[in-house]
Amino acid sequence: MKRNYSVLLVIVGVALWVASNVANAIQPRKPNVAASSWILMDYETGNVIMEEAADEPLPPASLTKMMTSYIIADQLHKGNISLEDQVLISKNAWAQNPKLRGGSLMFVEVNKYVSVDDLHRGIVVQSGNDASIAMAEHIAGSEEAFADLMNQYAKRLGMNSTHFMNSTGLPDENHISTARDLAKLARALIADFPEDYSLYAEREFTYNGITQKNRNELLGDTTLGVDGIKTGHTEAAGYCLVSSAEKQGMRLISVVLGADSMGARASESRKLLNFGFRFYTNVKAFAGGKALNQAQVWKGEEEKVGVGLAQDAVLTVLKSEKDELKANYKLNGKLMAPIKKGQVVGEVYFNMGDKVVKRLPMVALDNVEEAGFFGRMWDSMALWFED
Repeated sequence: MKRNYSVLLVIVGVALWVASNVANAIQPRKPNVAASSWILMDYETGNVIMEEAADEPLPPASLTKMMTSYIIADQLHKGNISLEDQVLISKNAWAQNPKLRGGSLMFVEVNKYVSVDDLHRGIVVQSGNDASIAMAEHIAGSEEAFADLMNQYAKRLGMNSTHFMNSTGLPDENHISTARDLAKLARALIADFPEDYSLYAEREFTYNGITQKNRNELLGDTTLGVDGIKTGHTEAAGYCLVSSAEKQGMRLISVVLGADSMGARASESRKLLNFGFRFYTNVKAFAGGKALNQAQVWKGEEEKVGVGLAQDAVLTVLKSEKDELKANYKLNGKLMAPIKKGQVVGEVYFNMGDKVVKRLPMVALDNVEEAGFFGRMWDSMALWFED
């Protein structure tokens, strides 16, 4: 019996939506954003909706404390530290340290003990430079050692254009990051430690009789659903803000670096988030683990194997173009047994008109054991004649 095989398989009847005229789709104009660098990213997919100079290395100021907080959360979840730990405040972390004057502080006192719980809130809500140094010393022994730890975490998260010199974001010519890297960090912060992320929505924190408000001007904006993340400002960095907002089941992350004022960083971030929610949506294209088709297998106990995606395929697209999205897939040549479940056998690619907007690996959904001697010989002869 002759076996049908094609390297390129078009998913018949599984196209998500078919467009009659791609050219007629309405394309919204990208907003003008008054900042040195910025990016808007969808949280679920990691897709970048729009950006400007997003890979330009810039001083991140107190946005640095996102990484400090990320490491604290990771160390808490690993059990290396606890919220009840009492941290002895060194002279280096003392609020009266001359190098900390003029910056944001939690106002911890030298030679006093402060809990990790309070210090973490002091970092997230009050942006305390003193609290950041105290936690850096508690975790790594010194701020220099903690900076090395920060850079290891950054590498693991794919923040390839970032280099940290301290836990605070205080000026240093070698202390740099990018809008893209900070968006990656924000996404990891939410995904990896959702319980700790709730700290970023807290509006104020009181320590030592001093109540300080969170400097994130967008918190409490009921029209956007902003619930984080971090502000930053130095003379070199300008006014910076990393925001995250959830609306109608969609979460967006915006990063604005180098705005001219507190008001500007808030208004420009609001502009990005509003644009994203108004014009974009997420489409679940295919469910992971479900067969898209049955692919031919050679020299196996089974003649076919189901192929599909290991995980759900979700795409961030313009609302006006979602009806133009369609999908195809192709195999990486002939499939030869043995085949293991989860083995990559091809790719699924999604098109918007003639443009490929996303590619995902296609995997075998079942094991296929190698056939016996005669089965393998039969298929070898069939392949010889076909070739």
